[in-house]
Amino acid sequence: MHIAGQRILVAEGAEALKVIQAVNSETRLSMLSLLSHHPMNVSELTAATGLPHSTVNFNLKLLEGAGLLEVQYMPGTRGRQKLISKRYEEIHIKLPGAAVSSQPNVIEISMPIGNYRRTQILPTCGLATESKLIGLIDDPRSFYEPEHVLAQIIWFRHGSVSYDFPNNLPHGAEATELEVSLELCSEAPECDPDWPSDITVWINGTEVGTWTSPSDFGGVRGKMTPLWWPINHSQYGVLKRFKINREGTFLDGRRVLDTRIGELKLDGQHQIQVTVGVKDDARFRGGINIFGRKFGNIEQDLIMRLWYEYEDGERPYVAR
Repeated sequence: MHIAGQRILVAEGAEALKVIQAVNSETRLSMLSLLSHHPMNVSELTAATGLPHSTVNFNLKLLEGAGLLEVQYMPGTRGRQKLISKRYEEIHIKLPGAAVSSQPNVIEISMPIGNYRRTQILPTCGLATESKLIGLIDDPRSFYEPEHVLAQIIWFRHGSVSYDFPNNLPHGAEATELEVSLELCSEAPECDPDWPSDITVWINGTEVGTWTSPSDFGGVRGKMTPLWWPINHSQYGVLKRFKINREGTFLDGRRVLDTRIGELKLDGQHQIQVTVGVKDDARFRGGINIFGRKFGNIEQDLIMRLWYEYEDGERPYVAR
C-alpha cells in the first residue's frame, strides 16, 4: 500500500502473525535497517552484519516469508546473484475485533466471525484461519484456543455460536430497523450438494428467521477460499440477510415472522447478542458453515446494521 509517497504494509490476521514473528529479532531489524539505504546481495549483508552466511540466509528466509523483502536475481560474476531490497517503510497491524462505522441515522458494525463470545457445539466441528487449522478437528475445545479470534471459517453439526455487538444506539434515539447479514451453508462430511439444514438466527434471544440451506457447497473453489483448503471441503455459502423492523421480521426481504423490533428492548442494553445455530427440534439438522471475508464467495464478515431516528425528528446526528 502506498500512502503519501511512503510504502506502508497493513497486516491483519495470520499475515500479521507472520510479520510480528519476522520482526521480533534484533538481527532481522538490523538487516532491514541496512536494506533501507540500497539493495544488497547476501555476501554484502554477511559482511555488514558479521554473521555466518547460513545465519543471514535463515533470517532472510523469515523476512521474505512475511512478505517484507523484494528479491531479484541479477547477472553476476559467477552466475546470477540474489539482490535484496526492503519492500516497506512502515508496518501497520490491524488488531482483531469489530469495526464500527456510522452514517446519519445508521450504524454498521463488522464482526470477525471468530470473535464470538459463547459457543454450544458438538462435532463434527472445527475452525481455521486463512492459512491453517486452529487446534484439532472435531474437538470443541479448539473453539477456545486464543487464535479463534482469527478464524475465517467455522463449522459445526449441532449447537450455536453467539456474538456480542456493542449497542451504539445514540441516547434519545429509537431503533427502527436492525439487519444481520452473513455467508452461510450446511455442514456435511467434506461437502454434499444435497444436504439441507435449517439455520436460525436470534437477536437478544428473539428468533428473527430460519433459512433452509440446500447444501454444503463444494467442488468449486470459493472466490476468497485459500488454495491450501481442500477442494472437496466446504468452499462457499450464500449471503443471507435477517431483518427486524416495526412491521415484522424478514429474511432476504420476505416477511417470515410477526415479531417487531420493539420486542428486542434495545434501550439501556450495552450489547446486542446475535446467535447463529440449529435448533434441537429442527426438521433438517444439517449443521452450519460460517464464512469470514477471507473464505467463501463474499468478502465480508458478520455485519450488523442498526437504523434509528429521534422522536422529535429534529435532533442533529452526532458521530460516535
